[in-house]
Amino acid sequence: MAEIELMEALPSPTRFLQAMGVPLPIRAELEELEAWWEAEGKAISAMIDRMGTPWLRAYDRFGHRIDEILYPPDYRQMLPQGYRAGAVWRAFEGEGLAATFLIGYVTAFYDAGLYCPYTVSLATALALRKYGDPALQARFLPPLLRRDGEVWQGATWMTEAGGGSDLGATVETVARPEGGHWRLTGEKYFASNAGAELAVVAARPESAPRTVRGLALFLLPRYREDGGLNYLIRRLKDKIGTRSVPTGEVELQESEAYLLGRPETGIYEILEVLNVSRVANSVGSVALMQRAIAEALAFAERRVAFGRPVLHHPLMRRQFAERIRELQAAFALAWTMVRLLEEVWPEHPPYSERYHLFRLLTHLAKYWTAEQAVQTAKWAMEVHGGMGVLGEYPVERWLREAMILPIWEGTPHRQILDGLEAMARKGAHRALFAWLARWSDPHALEEMVSRVEAHLQLSPEEQEARAEPLFRDLARFTAETLARSLPSGPAAS
Repeated sequence: MAEIELMEALPSPTRFLQAMGVPLPIRAELEELEAWWEAEGKAISAMIDRMGTPWLRAYDRFGHRIDEILYPPDYRQMLPQGYRAGAVWRAFEGEGLAATFLIGYVTAFYDAGLYCPYTVSLATALALRKYGDPALQARFLPPLLRRDGEVWQGATWMTEAGGGSDLGATVETVARPEGGHWRLTGEKYFASNAGAELAVVAARPESAPRTVRGLALFLLPRYREDGGLNYLIRRLKDKIGTRSVPTGEVELQESEAYLLGRPETGIYEILEVLNVSRVANSVGSVALMQRAIAEALAFAERRVAFGRPVLHHPLMRRQFAERIRELQAAFALAWTMVRLLEEVWPEHPPYSERYHLFRLLTHLAKYWTAEQAVQTAKWAMEVHGGMGVLGEYPVERWLREAMILPIWEGTPHRQILDGLEAMARKGAHRALFAWLARWSDPHALEEMVSRVEAHLQLSPEEQEARAEPLFRDLARFTAETLARSLPSGPAAS
C-alpha cells in the first residue's frame, strides 16, 4: 500500500479499514455510523468530554435511593448508535465477532471512552451465552441484543480496592447460595459502566480457598426480583479522560446474582471475559493512533513554517512515514487477535495450543498497542506545538484518552508477567514463532527465538526482572511481522 494512499485514508476509519485489506461485510452500516459521527457525534462527544464527570443523583426527592447517573440529553442520542449498528447483537445474529470489533473501531476513532460500554456489554453477553443455563439466557440475553434505545447494557466488575492484578488476594466479595440464586456482599472499586442493567462479577463462594482458584463468575442484575436496587453506586470517578463511560464504586449488599459456569473453573471464565476487553482495548488503541495521526496531518498540511507547510519538511515527512508504519503494525497485531478470538472463544479448559497462542498474542498486543497509542498521541501534540496543549483544540484530548489505555484491563506489568507465564508454562512462544515463520526474516526470527529460549533458562526472579526489554522487542517483532501478512503490508507495497 503506497504511503500516499494510506495518508489519504487517515481521516476516515472506514476507508482505513478498507485500505488495510479487512473484509467489510457491513461496509454500508460502518459508513452510516461514520457519517453520523461526522454530522452530529463529534460535537456531542466533545461536549461530554469538556463537561467532565457525570453527576450521580443518589436519592429522589422523597428520600428513596435511586442511584441515577445524569448526563446531558445529547448523551442519550450518542450512546445507542453503536448498539443499533450491532456492537453486541451482531456477534449472535449477524456477521460474528469481527463485525462487532469493526463497529468498535469506528466508535473508538471518535470517542475511545464510548467504546467501553459496547465492549463490556459484549463481554457480558458472550459470557452469559457461553456459561449461563438456558433459563438464565432466556431471561437476560434478549434485552442485551435489542437494536433500539431500550437495549440493556452490561458491565464487567472484577477490581476491588486492593487492586486488580492479584485477584486471588484482593477479591473480598463473598457469594452465598440461597435457593435458585446467590447473595453477593462486597465492593467493586473500579466499576466501569456503572448503572448497567447487568454485570458479570468476580466473587468468592463461602469457604472457597483464598486463591484465584477460589473465585467464581456471577451475573448480577441491576434490580432485584422485587424491583428494588440490587447494587448501590457510592460515587463516580473523576478521570482525566474516557468521560463518556461512567466509572464508579459499587456496593453489593446481599445482592441477587446467578452463577455462570462452575465454581471450580471460575478463574478461567473470569480471564476469558477480561481477554475480550483486552482485544477491544487493542482495537481502540489503534483507532486512537489513527485519529491522532489524522489530526496531526490536518494541521501539518496547513501550518506554514520557514516558507512551506511543515508536512513538506523532510524530518516531519519522515516522522509521518514512521508513524504510519507503526500504525500498520499495530493494526496487524490487533486485528490478528480479533480473528483468533473468534476462533478460540468456544473452547473450554483444558485449552488447546491455539488458545495459548491467542493468550500470548493478547498480552503482547494489549501491552504494545496501548503504549503506541500514548506515544503517537504525544507526538501529535508535538506536531501542533503550542496549540497541542490547549484544551480548546482536539489533539490534547487524545493524549488524555490514550493514557488510560495501558491501565484498563491489566497494566503493562501484568501483561508482561502473564505473557511470560504463557511462554514458560505453556510454551506459547513456540506456536507463535512457527506461525510467524512464513512472513519473517529467517535470521531475525532465529535471533528472537534464541533470546526467548535463553531468557526462559534464567531463574524465576531473573526472568521477571529482565522481562520488559524482551517482551517489548517480541511485541514489536510480532507486530511488524504480522504487518507483512496483510494486503496493505510492506511486502505488498
